[in-house]
Amino acid sequence: MVSRRVWWLALMALPMPGQKPVSDGLLHDQVRIRLTADIDVKGASLAIDVRNGVVTLRGKVETDKARQKAEKLAKKVKGVKQVVNELKVDKATGGR
Repeated sequence: MVSRRVWWLALMALPMPGQKPVSDGLLHDQVRIRLTADIDVKGASLAIDVRNGVVTLRGKVETDKARQKAEKLAKKVKGVKQVVNELKVDKATGGR
């Protein structure tokens, strides 16, 4: 379970009305938090690249459900313009 501190840090990172656009580094961190915290995605070992608000996900997941959910979670992060999902389903290695 993700600690309260991690959620608080993620909340503090959200932009307030009238603030500048979110940086790629901040988007990376917010996507990483969401994917790592998700029980289906188990995103700690996934590669996340962010350029100009476009998030690219790479790596292996256990199921197609996890692949789709990772994309959906990344899209929900405020400031993400697009998600390029290059995740591969690999049941044989348990997604690692």
